[in-house]
Amino acid sequence: MSSNPFYRDPSQETWRLFRIMAEFVDGFEVMSRVGQAISIFGSARSKPETPHYQNAEKLSAMLVKCGFGIITGGGPGIMEAANKGAIGADGTSVGLNITLPHEQDANDFQNVSLEFHYFFVRKVMFVKYCVGMVCFPGGFGTLDEFFESKTLIQTGKVAAYPVVLFDSAFWNPLRNFMTETLLEKYSAISPGDVDLFLITDDLEEASNHLRSCVERRRDELAHEPIEQQIGMPPQDRISGEGTRFGQPVKRGSGKHRMPPE
Repeated sequence: MSSNPFYRDPSQETWRLFRIMAEFVDGFEVMSRVGQAISIFGSARSKPETPHYQNAEKLSAMLVKCGFGIITGGGPGIMEAANKGAIGADGTSVGLNITLPHEQDANDFQNVSLEFHYFFVRKVMFVKYCVGMVCFPGGFGTLDEFFESKTLIQTGKVAAYPVVLFDSAFWNPLRNFMTETLLEKYSAISPGDVDLFLITDDLEEASNHLRSCVERRRDELAHEPIEQQIGMPPQDRISGEGTRFGQPVKRGSGKHRMPPE
């Protein structure tokens, strides 16, 4: 046994792969049957009497009536509201629950339920099996999911899907930061990056935007020739977790790289 406190037993690390693979297998088998669905995120701390909770429940029901299933993190707050709206509209209501160091209560409005140990496996399920995303006001988890989706869309690793940010008072300051600081002051993003999402306070606008974007994408796919992946260019091939393979990395002379051992 090593005295290094950061040492990890290689044999234990290898066995950990099987738990990771098991979560992917369970997730893929269950989620592949869900059909087109919208992932909804927001604060776990929102109470049923708050407008955000009530709007999430209403929007979820509206989306079910448009033919979508609903995917959430399975917990309380906005997640519960969205699952509740889906159940109330007789739709598919998915809860991707996560085990945490402190107790996590699953809400009672899930007719498809999975439990994950690894956050990164769970996040793959959110992105791989959604055709659109809605973010209500929330904390680090909501922002994490939002920026994860934006990174994948911005870099072309996934086909662009609609992202709606509900509540302009909450989200406009973030967009202003992106425009004034990231874009104009530091040139850290491109001008079009601040247009990769819709900010709204209107449930009808949110629902119509998601529906129209998905329908347009469906029509585009219907007119594309069906090709086997082996004959497709690398940037269009889809990997197992639902992202595009992309182009090989371009490397320089390598004069500063470590030589092989």
